[in-house]
Amino acid sequence: MSAVVHTAARASAITLLLLAQGCSLGPEYRAPENDLPAAWGAPQAGAALPGARWWTLYGDPALDRLVDEALTHNQDLALATARVDEARALARVADAQLVPAVDAGFNRNRARSSSKSSTPLPPNIPLERNTYRGQINIAYELDLWGRLRDSAKAAYADLLATQYARDTLRLVIASETVKGYYGLAALDSQLAATQRSLDLRRENLRLQRVRSEAGLIDNFALRQLEAEVAAAEAQLPGLEQQRTAQELALGVLLGRSPRALLASRITADNTTGQPAAAVVPQGLPSDLLLRRPDIREAEQRLIAANARIGAARASLFPQISLTGFYGTDSAQLGDLFTTPARIWQLGYALSQPIFQGGRLFGQIESIEAREKQTLAQYLKTVQNAFRETREALLAQTRARETFNAETDRTKALSESLRLARIRYENGISSQLELLDAERNLLAAELNRAAALRAQRNAVADVVRALGGGWEKTAAGPGNANAASAPHP
Repeated sequence: MSAVVHTAARASAITLLLLAQGCSLGPEYRAPENDLPAAWGAPQAGAALPGARWWTLYGDPALDRLVDEALTHNQDLALATARVDEARALARVADAQLVPAVDAGFNRNRARSSSKSSTPLPPNIPLERNTYRGQINIAYELDLWGRLRDSAKAAYADLLATQYARDTLRLVIASETVKGYYGLAALDSQLAATQRSLDLRRENLRLQRVRSEAGLIDNFALRQLEAEVAAAEAQLPGLEQQRTAQELALGVLLGRSPRALLASRITADNTTGQPAAAVVPQGLPSDLLLRRPDIREAEQRLIAANARIGAARASLFPQISLTGFYGTDSAQLGDLFTTPARIWQLGYALSQPIFQGGRLFGQIESIEAREKQTLAQYLKTVQNAFRETREALLAQTRARETFNAETDRTKALSESLRLARIRYENGISSQLELLDAERNLLAAELNRAAALRAQRNAVADVVRALGGGWEKTAAGPGNANAASAPHP
């Protein structure tokens, strides 16, 4: 009967310990509330829904290859990936604290005692002795207050935050590669337009010199033409310098070696010269923006800070550790694995802080203050995300309007130059009017190239502000506007 009672008491004690291990002294985490609009609005015709490889919406295979190269070889991304590996290893270390630590050891000692000491050994004990010992050690801390579990939860949240930070960087690298590529395309277009204008002015100058030698025009008109040629020539070096700087910056973004930066030349496809399809999230729920990797990173930082509060509070309570070993000990190696050589030990240790001069309370208060900072940072990240998205959507619309206006202006000035040339050749207008028409057309072509670059950049900014591409899910009852998580 007593044996049954003893067994029941032991089972009850174990149950209480297991229940106690489920305790946590930290505050329960609740996601912060965000005052979000219901949706972005009604769908718009012609809007693109970017997928995981969102940059393919530009329809440029050369750009696709460059983005893939950047995502494979960029050194900042390699650094972020290494940080993820480090965070994963630290999370494993934190998890390992929740299970018993087991290790094995073997040692052999040889010692000699003095025969002249104040406490001589008995006559039957030799002065020289050998000792062989092999044992398995076990150590385990009872996580009564959830300190270890909260630490593991914080480490896992840090791991997720580091992964989302890497995803944010991937999105930034892809976006900057798109911008760098179309920056080259814009500079190439401006260089080509400037070179065409320069060639026309040089040809016109050559003809006018013939007319000047024949006495048909005065020296003033000839000097005007020479000045216009020099003005076009002065524009080329600046544009070429900008292109070289843009190409080098893009090469670094792609992760190319110094040799490759100097040896290879990056070319952009300028055959289409058309703006990219607009990206508009109308018809999608506004909480889609909460899937941005930087917002997810901020929330995981908040979860980690919340978990660390519980771990800090648990430091005020007792820590109980269980230790033990099992093994054999003998004077002869041949007797080491015999039954009489067995040894074992079980024990526990309890430590309770009594007076720390306010150190523990100070640590708790500092961690709680960090949690408040992290919460403020999270809310600010959400606010900035909506601001960036609104600005990017507006910039995308205005950039396309500007491009369309510059395109119409270029067409009108091209026709104006054609008519001005006819009027000049027929003696109806002066050479000054022809020069004005040429300058206006060159300025319009340069502005159109810049507007096209701005429109393409604005599309990339919209996708970046939305947290990357996403895939539309199958519509169902009450789920017509549902979308899967973005893929930065």
